[in-house]
Amino acid sequence: MTHARRAGQDLGRLRQCDPSVIGADPAHGRSGRGPAMRPAVREYRTWAFDSRRWRDYAPRADDIVIATYPKCGTTWMQQIVALLVFQDPAPRPLMEVSGWIDRRFGEPVEATLATLEAQTHRRFLKSHLPADGLPLHDTVRYIHVARDGRDAVMSWHNHALSFTPEMLARLHRCGLDDEAVGRPYPPPLADPADHFHRWLTEGAVPGHVDGLPAMSYFELERSWWAERDRVNVLLVHYNALQRDLGAEMRRIAGFLEIPVAPSAWPALVEAAGFSAMRRNGDALLGQMTGAFRNGGASFFHKGTNGRWRGVFRPDDLARYDAKVSALPQACARWLAEGGRIDAPATA
Repeated sequence: MTHARRAGQDLGRLRQCDPSVIGADPAHGRSGRGPAMRPAVREYRTWAFDSRRWRDYAPRADDIVIATYPKCGTTWMQQIVALLVFQDPAPRPLMEVSGWIDRRFGEPVEATLATLEAQTHRRFLKSHLPADGLPLHDTVRYIHVARDGRDAVMSWHNHALSFTPEMLARLHRCGLDDEAVGRPYPPPLADPADHFHRWLTEGAVPGHVDGLPAMSYFELERSWWAERDRVNVLLVHYNALQRDLGAEMRRIAGFLEIPVAPSAWPALVEAAGFSAMRRNGDALLGQMTGAFRNGGASFFHKGTNGRWRGVFRPDDLARYDAKVSALPQACARWLAEGGRIDAPATA
């Protein structure tokens, strides 16, 4: 059977939480699709994410992929890019205008890809995968947003506690229906210190010893740091967005080669601020509003850093420090401090 024929059959089987397509296909970035690319080199499957769903992604030359660890500024960056693409401060439902291919607890992958194919605006996609779980196309722009892991976990704790029973049931089904996961979704823990401890000491995918219920934060950050010298990869830090949102938005616009009239900037920057996003939370979340007990108010909770201080236990903070110190020194410093990592200039 030819690869093309087999891939077509795979796409028909690869539906929501479908475990029938097993193993990473070394050719799933097949060369007939267009310009040079680096295929995904490993597979990731958790309750919420499935890297196999990217197998039949057909890139456009100006696509944008926003790839982050959960609760590190994903939705913030989606809003920033939406504002730059549409040049309009009006809120838009981000789940509808910004596809999330690796999300396995929603619609079948065919529907997601069909929606993407029908879009006429410049496409910008979301992912929570490490760099080695994604195909990296030379013509696609990738934006990775990072945040101090302790802040991300504190935000994630509130996020998980806000899930509706229906959302938890969907995650349960995804885990139980996939032999690579094979268990219910880990129940949210009431104490944020317990949540942090579990995140530090239990893994969700083979080879990762932490990060439950997602991939390892440390391995994901290592993977994107290794790609920082690609001219089509931009690293952005949550702290930098907080310090000077306007300057970072201008840097992102430059990376994406999107011209913005000087008179348009004030309204775009205001619409990307946390207060505006929280005020427009339900409109921005769209169909995802029903996943959270209080809709957008739960999702856009605080947006601040440092809330973990005095909450996480000293022994777990020492574990965190040890894991960060095992990363490349410059990467560890960037994660903690949030300086600017500029994309290399094009030749």
